[in-house]
Amino acid sequence: MTNPWLAEPMPAGRLPRERLEERILNLLSSQNMCVLATAGDDGPLATPVRYYSLGFAVMFTASPRSPKVRNLGADPRASVGIFAPLVGLASSRGAQLFGRARVLPPDHPDRPRYWAAFRWENEHAEQGRPVTEPPRDTLVVLDPDRIVYTEHWLRRDGFAARQFWRPAHD
Repeated sequence: MTNPWLAEPMPAGRLPRERLEERILNLLSSQNMCVLATAGDDGPLATPVRYYSLGFAVMFTASPRSPKVRNLGADPRASVGIFAPLVGLASSRGAQLFGRARVLPPDHPDRPRYWAAFRWENEHAEQGRPVTEPPRDTLVVLDPDRIVYTEHWLRRDGFAARQFWRPAHD
């Protein structure tokens, strides 16, 4: 057995909040693809999207006419799944973010706060567009009210593989 600490019984320990937040932020900043789950009249929709993060918030651009934006307009509840490349159970690491997505048009007053962390130049270069002027694309932001973080490596140190995060309230 290469990883005896993966055997039963599974530990139930909870990570201290600071350590959990550090791990979640590391995952969010080290990946760039997620799967966005929305619901609409035609049922559930799971869409892979390239994202950027600002703290615990994830954001991406989208056409206002896209099915995902249409679904969010009808029901802003959304979930985002983010995961690191998997080699085996020991390396399993990912997060599910839950909350209400906000669709921010170009003139929305909250947009500059998030836009500062959006690396739009990469997308412009890929599309052959000039990098001298930022786009005015619709920005979708999910600032989660709950995160379920999974990392099996935590079991080595006596912590549960699945950890739960909610924003701190002042």
